Amino acid sequence: MSTAPVRHAARALIDGHLVSFPTETVFGLGADAFNPEAVAGIFRAKGRPNDHPLIVHISTGERLGELAVAVPAYAGELARAFWPGPMTLILRRSDDVLDAVTGGQSTVGVRVPSHPVALDLLREFERLGGRGVAAPSANRFGRVSPTTATAVREELGDALGPNDVILEGERSDVGIESTIIDCTGQAPVILRPGAITADMVESVTGLSMGRADATIRVSGSLESHYAPTAAVVLDRPAEPGDGLIALALHETPSGVTRLAAPETHEQYAQQLYAALRAADEAGLHRVVALTPEGPGIAVAIRDRLQRASHPDRA
Repeated sequence: MSTAPVRHAARALIDGHLVSFPTETVFGLGADAFNPEAVAGIFRAKGRPNDHPLIVHISTGERLGELAVAVPAYAGELARAFWPGPMTLILRRSDDVLDAVTGGQSTVGVRVPSHPVALDLLREFERLGGRGVAAPSANRFGRVSPTTATAVREELGDALGPNDVILEGERSDVGIESTIIDCTGQAPVILRPGAITADMVESVTGLSMGRADATIRVSGSLESHYAPTAAVVLDRPAEPGDGLIALALHETPSGVTRLAAPETHEQYAQQLYAALRAADEAGLHRVVALTPEGPGIAVAIRDRLQRASHPDRA
């Protein structure tokens, strides 16, 4: 059942304004995907390059045909298995999807989030006549994605207009962005790792992973991304004055600020972005992250940390 704030936010989207809303991955910054001026507002608020594609959020996979064409059978299997959930499918776009949403590409990214506030917002938006909400993460481009409404306000508060809306919601459960899967070929290809892993995809589809198409641009694929102001270094000894992100089994050296001590890989993902933000709030100059080993969501954590620590980060 939609609440008054959700109904207000859905009306704001219909009227061409921006809405930040919680998902199970991170908080997004949404606009009506079929309103060119509204979509342009996302790029202005984030400082996002115009050729960087957006992901379109819908309330149910049954609406997929409004955005995509030639959807392969295995994509349907993935949608039934993992939607609502932290998975984005890259598909051939329908003709009326905006170039601004796809970065001028012939493909579109589509997702059905599982966060109850996000689903309520999408259902109310669609009830009012909306067809999809384009929404990247609600942060300045290249910076740390927010996992709380407070982080959105700190990140984008001065970039939003008086009619834009920030919806409240519980902290994102997954904590890192959705798995992006290219479904334009004969077999699926993971273009950005996340909570939905390669083993999970292969188990559902019965297909081995295909080869990535390097020409397809997707969110979060730049070498430098997800970066705080503090420098991030990986798998080095932490020194006095540093911040430390590591599994709880690793002790905190003297003089080091412990930013996160998760017990599991899932907790590591949940806490990662908040820990990076905490480093900046504390005025730390360097963060040491000890990367988790192994398969599963650890692959996605390593991906985010490698991009956050890239020497050419903004």
